[in-house]
Amino acid sequence: MIVPGLMAVVCPLLIGILLGTAALGGLLAGALVTGVLLAIFMSNAGGAWDNAKKYIEGGHHGGKGSDAHKAAVVGDTVGDPFKDTSGPSINILIKLMTVVALVFAPIFTQSGLL
Repeated sequence: MIVPGLMAVVCPLLIGILLGTAALGGLLAGALVTGVLLAIFMSNAGGAWDNAKKYIEGGHHGGKGSDAHKAAVVGDTVGDPFKDTSGPSINILIKLMTVVALVFAPIFTQSGLL
C-alpha cells in the first residue's frame, strides 16, 4: 500500500512541475471522472452481491446450503469490502490528489509552464 499511497501524492507533483498546470488540471479531471464512476460501480456491485445472498437465503434457488448459496457467500465476501471500504476510499484519493495540487500550486505557476 505504500506505492499506491505515494502515487497519489507524487503524480500531481510530477505532472504539475514537468507538464504545467493545464496538464495537472487534466489529471485531476480524469481522476475525478473515473474515480466517481468506479466508486458508484463498487457501491452498487457490493450491494447487489449482498442482496443476491439474502435473496437465496430467502428460499430461492435452493436456499441455504445449496450450491447457489455457497456461490453467493463467496460473492458477498467480495461485495462487502466493495461497498464498505473500496468505493468510499476513492473519494479520499481524489481529495488527497486535489489538496496536494492546491498546496503546491504556487510552485507550478512559477515554473513558467502555464
